[in-house]
Amino acid sequence: MADKKARLTVDGIEEAIELPVYSGTEGPDVIDVRPLTGKGLFTYDPGFVSTAACESKITYIDGEKGILLHGGYPIEQLADNSDYLEVCYLLLNGELPNAEEKEQFSNIVKKHTMVHEQMSHFFNGFRRDAHPMAIMVACVGALSAFYHDSLDINDAHHREVCAFRLIAKMPTLAAMCYKYSIGQPFMYPRNDLGYAENFLHMMFGTPCEEYKPSPVLARAMDRIFLLHADHEQNASTSTVRLAGSSGANPFACISSGIAALWGPAHGGANEAVLNMLEQIGDEDKIPEFIERAKDPEDPFRLMGFGHRVYRNFDPRAKVMKATCDQVLAELGVDDEPLLRIAKRLEQIALEDPYFVERKLYPNVDFYSGIILKAIGIPTSMFTVIFALSRTPGWISHWNEFHSSPNRIGRPRQLYTGPQKRDYPA
Repeated sequence: MADKKARLTVDGIEEAIELPVYSGTEGPDVIDVRPLTGKGLFTYDPGFVSTAACESKITYIDGEKGILLHGGYPIEQLADNSDYLEVCYLLLNGELPNAEEKEQFSNIVKKHTMVHEQMSHFFNGFRRDAHPMAIMVACVGALSAFYHDSLDINDAHHREVCAFRLIAKMPTLAAMCYKYSIGQPFMYPRNDLGYAENFLHMMFGTPCEEYKPSPVLARAMDRIFLLHADHEQNASTSTVRLAGSSGANPFACISSGIAALWGPAHGGANEAVLNMLEQIGDEDKIPEFIERAKDPEDPFRLMGFGHRVYRNFDPRAKVMKATCDQVLAELGVDDEPLLRIAKRLEQIALEDPYFVERKLYPNVDFYSGIILKAIGIPTSMFTVIFALSRTPGWISHWNEFHSSPNRIGRPRQLYTGPQKRDYPA
């Protein structure tokens, strides 16, 4: 039932068109424009930036106030008190688990961490220098060839099993991408380790000797996963929903999300931060690049500052900054040139009136890029880790779509091509 009504008058249409107006639990009211199609009209909204394409209970963002809520819980509180798997449970179920539910959920995920041994042969079809995201798109989509027992999208249990499998297997596949690129043997997952610890083990362990992840690095890795777990209706999540609307299997839908995330305008931001630091190259050159960033005629932009959604500050950045400081202290890598450049840029952005007035604060991508670099993860793997982190958000939105009445997505267009014409005789 609509809370209010809006009326639209259009030249050439005698009566005003009545449009229902709905109110959510948070955020602005939404005008239902579906009645316009009956009058032969569509709305025009490039990029869908002013259009609510779905109803969701999972995540809410208020960019003006710097608010990010998962199931109503502020991201800062979750980062301080929760862990990644608990947030996965929250995104999937809408409520935090009790102790028994959390243990059960974690144990189920652990039991699904291995991938079919045949998957290891897939990697031989790729060049060693293939971008890890290319491999992830292929391998995640290929999972549907191995798990025919859970592909009925109309079966709630099948959807749940797929969620477990995807959350569990993404770290394994991600680590396999890295190991393949450097010519080292794949490391099998270990069920005696936590989620982030296991990922670091598969990334940096070898059969030669036991690898013991530092608790500080494992906690940092878990926070990176947690802070990227979901971000409402972004490009990749909307892609997953749109692919899901066709009835495609969940592995194909998540693969489509990975493909969308691969774009440098979306998931490649923290990789772009490291590329920018390498471009600057030397602390003495920082003033030059700062001036270039302030010049509207210069195409150079400082990456990792400001955010398209957050007009005030990125609520995840404060948490990530503290984590960044802990990691750098743990590893003692303050002498690393790129990290020194990053710390100096951070100081300038927090003090320079140009950046402060425009609210161009360091964002979560800036700090996560520094952390991953310090841990020893190559920049080509940054977006892969983003995809790993975002998987519970994607699968939660996919599941939400299929848990309620739905229809296939079909955006409209404003056609500006030639009018009907006859083929020349």
